[in-house]
Amino acid sequence: MKLPVIKHLTQFIEDNDEDFVIETIETLEALTEVPSIKDEELDVIGELISNMYGAIEVNKMIKDGTPKKEALNSFMSRVLGAIDK
Repeated sequence: MKLPVIKHLTQFIEDNDEDFVIETIETLEALTEVPSIKDEELDVIGELISNMYGAIEVNKMIKDGTPKKEALNSFMSRVLGAIDK
């Protein structure tokens, strides 16, 4: 996951609607079922999906009253903490 990408997607959700990102995730997940997709392509799609889910999570935190910067930092801390385990 990349913080700049999640930050950009979070801004996109604020400016537009979370539904756009959810529909994009669904589309990308459907693409992973194509038999001819290469492993490298699956890795890229997976990274995009992860960043989009991250942005949705950050957006929920912001809706619950957490300031944007704090929500982003908290989310990334959680992700990094999970990786370290």
